Amino acid sequence: MAGRRHITAPAGFRAAGVACGVKPGGREDLAIIAADRDASVAIATTRNQVFGAPIQWCRSILPRGCGKARGIVINAGVSNVCTGSRGMRDARTMAAETAVRLGTEPRKILVASTGIIGHRLPMTKIKRGIAAAAGSLGTRNDSAALRAIMTTDTREKSAVVTTRLGGKAAIVAGIVKGAGMIAPSLATMIGVITTDAAVAPSMLKKALTAAARSSFNAVTVDGDTSTSDIVAVFASGAAGNGRFTSGSRDHRRFAGALAGVCMQLARAVANDGEGATKLVEVAVRGARSDRDAEIAAKSVANSPLFKCAVHGCDPNWGRIACALGKSAAKVVPEKLSIAIGATTVFRRGRPVPFSARRVAKYLAGKTVAVTCNLGVGRAGFMALTCDLTREYVAINADYHT
Repeated sequence: MAGRRHITAPAGFRAAGVACGVKPGGREDLAIIAADRDASVAIATTRNQVFGAPIQWCRSILPRGCGKARGIVINAGVSNVCTGSRGMRDARTMAAETAVRLGTEPRKILVASTGIIGHRLPMTKIKRGIAAAAGSLGTRNDSAALRAIMTTDTREKSAVVTTRLGGKAAIVAGIVKGAGMIAPSLATMIGVITTDAAVAPSMLKKALTAAARSSFNAVTVDGDTSTSDIVAVFASGAAGNGRFTSGSRDHRRFAGALAGVCMQLARAVANDGEGATKLVEVAVRGARSDRDAEIAAKSVANSPLFKCAVHGCDPNWGRIACALGKSAAKVVPEKLSIAIGATTVFRRGRPVPFSARRVAKYLAGKTVAVTCNLGVGRAGFMALTCDLTREYVAINADYHT
């Protein structure tokens, strides 16, 4: 992916990724993504009650979750979480150091950090990294910027979608990091999305909230919501389209493009779950309400027993039924049906004869789909997850040490 553009594919953005010594081995660990001038911005952040200083900083400069900004600075390796007043000072310093080099104010710079909780940032290294990154901003550094935000990720995750707004070509592009501690709530792990569409901040926030529900908020690797989850969307307006109104054709087109990028990134996160070998889609249909559908789908997606069965290619549908039943969603066994792939294994309260060998072969594939029809309504939701493997345990047993 060296040299390939994604986050700077929309006009009006530059990026850089450098190594400043926070990660071991000389790997990139600090990135700046900047707009050429003030851009509309919207953010969504974690609902974890233990959140990092960077989240606190971003909320303080964007109290309504949207506004204007020039860019974002991100470091990996240390998350700056549970570090007291020193942590907030360090987050503010990261914004100030970046702002000076971009010719703007600290309150127009977002900050994000990811990595180990409870460690203080090595600010001498961070400052040096900010200076280096700001000095090398360009449109050919996209992969370096993406590598700089990764932790236990095994692959780079990006997406680009093109649409037309007001007769003008517009691009929406995004990058994301995340492989473990993944169960977002109104956000993703750390994600940055850029677009050259002209979009008002309030409209951008509305579109992000809508897109997140079926994408970032549908992902769970291990059921743990991070202390550092944030997704930020910047709109430069360089495409030259006229600003659109809510419900207009251009609004629908932009919302569709943003949702497409978010879904590609969300699927990439689930597919790269720590130790994962399979992407798993859990669709719930026939639920009493949208909320019930989401609760039921995530109950299955978060079940360690189910995820282990998928890894072992075991067509044990009882684990699916059990996970549905333990949720707070309304589940009536006599109305419940379950399918693994195209094979129905349980229908309206009764097991259905099926070929266990054929279903086991299906479960051995790289993508596994499970469909659960609750039969009590019309609502639906699809959760994205992965299998639970020995490698996941190994990664997290050794993560800190």
